[in-house]
Amino acid sequence: MNENMVDVLIYLYENYLGGEARPHIDQDELETELARAGFSNGEIRHALAWLDELASHMDTAEYPPRTAGSMRIYTTGECAKLDIEARGLLLFLEQAGILDPLSRELVIDRALAIEQTAVSMDELKWVVLLVLMTRPGRELAHSQMEELIYSDAPAQLH
Repeated sequence: MNENMVDVLIYLYENYLGGEARPHIDQDELETELARAGFSNGEIRHALAWLDELASHMDTAEYPPRTAGSMRIYTTGECAKLDIEARGLLLFLEQAGILDPLSRELVIDRALAIEQTAVSMDELKWVVLLVLMTRPGRELAHSQMEELIYSDAPAQLH
């Protein structure tokens, strides 16, 4: 049995979302495939709802871009879920141009939507990748993030 909802998201990305050709698959068929892969029905439902909510944010102006030079202050709840290392990664990715302010806010929102007390660095990297995948015009940033995830080298701040 696989660990959590993020594992379902990773499986979906690697098998259905990450390639150029994205085959259309019926949701019932997809749920059956995920169950066969060892995921629980609850985790499958959470992952699909998480992706649906991410897609719905793409159609709204709920996350207005911040003005240039602004600083992101994290709430107590956000700090509890995203430790200092995770917040440092988000700052690094924004300074490196991989995340823009809108993408950063979507990443934070989707990380907070994971039903765990804390989000690991690896899980956060996958959340970033999934958010960038849905953002038009962020293809280069998506490629850079994919390289960061699949390489063995840690992110370096220059």
